[in-house]
Amino acid sequence: MKIGVVGLGSMGYGIANSLLRSGHQVVGADVNPDAVSRFRAEGGLQEDIASTAVDLNALVIVVLNAAQAEDVLFGNQGLVDKLSLGSVVILCVTVSPEYARSAAERCAMRGIDFLDAPISGGSVKAAQGKLSVKASGAPEAFRKAQPALDAIAETVFELGDSVGTGSAMKAVNQMLAGTHIAAMAEAITFGMTQGIDPATFMKVIPRCAGTSWMLENRGPHVVSGDYTAHSAVDIWLKDLGIVLDAARASKFATPVTAAALQQFLAASGMGLGREDDAAVAKVYARNAGLQLPGAGN
Repeated sequence: MKIGVVGLGSMGYGIANSLLRSGHQVVGADVNPDAVSRFRAEGGLQEDIASTAVDLNALVIVVLNAAQAEDVLFGNQGLVDKLSLGSVVILCVTVSPEYARSAAERCAMRGIDFLDAPISGGSVKAAQGKLSVKASGAPEAFRKAQPALDAIAETVFELGDSVGTGSAMKAVNQMLAGTHIAAMAEAITFGMTQGIDPATFMKVIPRCAGTSWMLENRGPHVVSGDYTAHSAVDIWLKDLGIVLDAARASKFATPVTAAALQQFLAASGMGLGREDDAAVAKVYARNAGLQLPGAGN
């Protein structure tokens, strides 16, 4: 297939390279020209995505949020109008179910298939082609997207014909993931007040019932004092915001999620928005007068 990937960030770059490894022709696009140049040097096509859109079999969107997806698909870039009839848009962005449905309807009006396909797994699994995809859409959209999904995913959850179900499931996942990161930060810093250093915490808790995938993945960042962003603090302002908006619309109370979001908001307000989301631990450390591992923490 000839596939376009818009968004060559930590997840999108891994997706684009996984598609290349599987033998697809891949055109990469990003607002950062250095990312595009790097991808082309590693085998990406030397083409502009707008001019080659008519030749694409699939367009994979891996930008930050719904506003950026809207711009790419229907706004200033307007790639949907440039695609050929029968091609498929694979939206991997975390968006509200309502936005996914709206985008699918507008694609259908132009004869373009659409797969609601938010992703999980982080930058490491994206680079390995081992993401989890929570996908919903028409059978024809699944059929057309299958070669791309095979290249980028270890697991594809087929959640039915109704666009929006994939995004709803991603919201459920993000509710858990975000609260687990905040809980990790709270627990690891609470341990420090009790004389338990982060390294000891990470030796013990992963072998106990209180562990979680997020704790085991993010806790080592606190121990090392390395907050190089794999998933940034500011992503949670968006993702947990989507969760709370959906919950509010359903008149469903989410007090734990709301509390977690406040901690990410505090971290962003401290200027940590572009740091790894494990940096939410710095909020707790500051409030308790603790010194986390690593210079300047």
